[in-house]
Amino acid sequence: MIGGCFIAAAHNTRTAVYYPGLTIMVQRGNKQTMASRSSRLARSTAGSAKPAKKETLGSVLRFILGVVMIAWAFRSFVFQPFFIPSGSMLPTLYVGDYLAVAKWPYGYSRYSFPFEFPSIKGHFLGGLPSRGDVVVFHHPAENADLIKRVIGLPGDTVEVRGGRLLLNGHAVARQPLKPAMVPISPNSPCRVVPPADPNVIVANGQPRCIYKAFLETLPGGPSYVVLDQVENGPADDFAATRVPAGHLFLMGDNRDDSLDSRFPTFAGGVGMLPVENLIGRAEFTFWSTDGSASYFRPWTWFTASRISRIGNEYTGAGK
Repeated sequence: MIGGCFIAAAHNTRTAVYYPGLTIMVQRGNKQTMASRSSRLARSTAGSAKPAKKETLGSVLRFILGVVMIAWAFRSFVFQPFFIPSGSMLPTLYVGDYLAVAKWPYGYSRYSFPFEFPSIKGHFLGGLPSRGDVVVFHHPAENADLIKRVIGLPGDTVEVRGGRLLLNGHAVARQPLKPAMVPISPNSPCRVVPPADPNVIVANGQPRCIYKAFLETLPGGPSYVVLDQVENGPADDFAATRVPAGHLFLMGDNRDDSLDSRFPTFAGGVGMLPVENLIGRAEFTFWSTDGSASYFRPWTWFTASRISRIGNEYTGAGK
């Protein structure tokens, strides 16, 4: 026993030194020292666990922040999805259509950004839409985003007489078409404006709502289908009105069932829309559903889809 420890000579090449709670083996041949495994593992684990955890957490947070920033920038400056909740744009747009809305054509304002943040003033990098563009915009008096078609630009005079549209004193070309047949589904009942009565037929095994339709062509602009449900409807007559600077005149394609620029904001309409309220131009339909899907039954997401409407354009005879 030397200084509180025991030294035992077992062989001429190895010596065991015993301390209370510790064993050290000294091998003279290759000068290798071995500490007990338990003490080595304790030291390595205690020294590396916390830094590794902090580094992993930081990486995850940076990744999430990067994804959020990319998504915010894409939605604010490139494309924004938009869902059609009503039939004011029938037969061009169905209830349940999902649209890709381009953000760059008309510039940017606070309505371009999610939650209107940042809440910038004015309108920058902007341009006017063309007549016939289908646009998404923020309602001037309500906290809602809507979709209509651009009819009048600043300086134009717009009038509706007996259901016929006049632009700058000239009747807009309109020709009758075959009745529009809109499929009836859970999100698309056969909605009509009184005193009209629902007109339903069955075609290819599916009930369809029938509307009187016309092909309207703006001067120097596109053609599109409009519906005319009743004679002498509530907005079939609109006095000639000049569109003020910095504003637009909008109308829905379902003319008798659209609260648009023919109605003032206090009556639930849009009135003359400020250009800075524009959000973007509707480009194409990327998905459409008839409303029969259930979140809890994934297979219905596909049975409810209206594949034929994907890629639909917003001019011409439509689908």
